[in-house]
Amino acid sequence: MNAGDIAFPHLGIYLRDVPKSFSIFGLDIAYYGVIIGLGVLAGILMAAHQAKVTGQDPDTYWDFAIYAVIFSVVGARIYYVIFAWDYYKDDLLSIFQTRKGGMAIYGGVIAAFITLFVYCRIKKKNPLLMGDTAMPGLLLGQIIGRWGNFMNREVFGEFYDGLFSMQLPVAAVRARDISENIAAHIPEGANYINVHPTFLYESLWNLGVMVLMLVYRKHKRFDGELCLLYLGGYGLGRFIIEGIRTDTLFLPGTTIPVSQVLAMLMLIFAVAVDIAVRIRLKKKSLGK
Repeated sequence: MNAGDIAFPHLGIYLRDVPKSFSIFGLDIAYYGVIIGLGVLAGILMAAHQAKVTGQDPDTYWDFAIYAVIFSVVGARIYYVIFAWDYYKDDLLSIFQTRKGGMAIYGGVIAAFITLFVYCRIKKKNPLLMGDTAMPGLLLGQIIGRWGNFMNREVFGEFYDGLFSMQLPVAAVRARDISENIAAHIPEGANYINVHPTFLYESLWNLGVMVLMLVYRKHKRFDGELCLLYLGGYGLGRFIIEGIRTDTLFLPGTTIPVSQVLAMLMLIFAVAVDIAVRIRLKKKSLGK
């Protein structure tokens, strides 16, 4: 298997010499960054469209997006560095070398939500309504963005040789992402690994959550309900998928995956708040 190849042998898909970057006037541009950028743009367009169909001003969402994108990128990097501190503590300058990877979607999402509430407070907007409007766009951005991980040969899972098994050359992936279990299943004399394509699982899961959200949006009972659907839906999927991945970040000093903890907290919070709000709305309805 050549260093640039990616294969899904049981699906009959063999991609040869898939590049990680391309060059323009001598400057290397990573496909990862291009795909993330396309995901961000698609997400903003989706949010602006949702604003238009719900009678809001799309320009508000373009304005908000400027701040959200900037702070989300910073948040994604800070989150990753915090929970991968052992990798950076001896070379602090490497923290700023983002071209080598090291972004965590959770950090970006947390930063986006904080930015939303600050923006709405300053602009005197309803953060729950804006959040509901932006949620399909956020999911669309994540759906597309995960394919940047595909180009980078990262965000894969443990050894797997089933229908969706993905083969990657050992030389094309980070050594720290190859678990003992994966290494133990490398065929004798082979230079490739067989793994779960967890980037694909998450992309497809998010697509399902987004479709559900778009179908349900006209039936929502209160502002913020789609935000809760995102937190619960994404949280459930991420909790399951994170248990398969090999590049897991852990709570400092433990072997507890921080992403699974956050995913479960998101799910519990979403369910609890949704139930509480529905009970309150029912009581108000009965009171009338």
